[in-house]
Amino acid sequence: MNAIVQTLLTRSQAELDALYSAQEAGPIPDGLSDGTLIIAPGTGVTRPIARLMKMAWRGKVFDAQRKAMCNRVLPFDINAVVAKVYRAPSWLDGKECIVLDYAETSLVARWVRDEIRSIAPGLYLGKAYWGRARLLDFALDFDVRRR
Repeated sequence: MNAIVQTLLTRSQAELDALYSAQEAGPIPDGLSDGTLIIAPGTGVTRPIARLMKMAWRGKVFDAQRKAMCNRVLPFDINAVVAKVYRAPSWLDGKECIVLDYAETSLVARWVRDEIRSIAPGLYLGKAYWGRARLLDFALDFDVRRR
């Protein structure tokens, strides 16, 4: 896990929201990312949960040309749960973001919507929603040199 992601794990929800809102959407990513879930931000359980959840969710793989994405799950990096990728207003602040929309591509996750914005070269901060309810934050690191 890179140093920036480690710092994100220490931030409160308000700080993560402010960072997300201060950024532009950035380019639609392409390729393999290393993912980190940020649950209960700013608390003592954030890091242990992130480490534990790494066994189930590993990150995402984007195909920018096809505007598609799938999640990497389990220690074997199985590609599962596909989403359409497009730009739209964020549910958090109304500014443009990159949306990962599962509504038409997954029976399991059809109520899930992820949004991401670039916070550094090759690094994205995301928000996950179930319906309109916010679930959690996550980071996607596309820079293999930081791993």
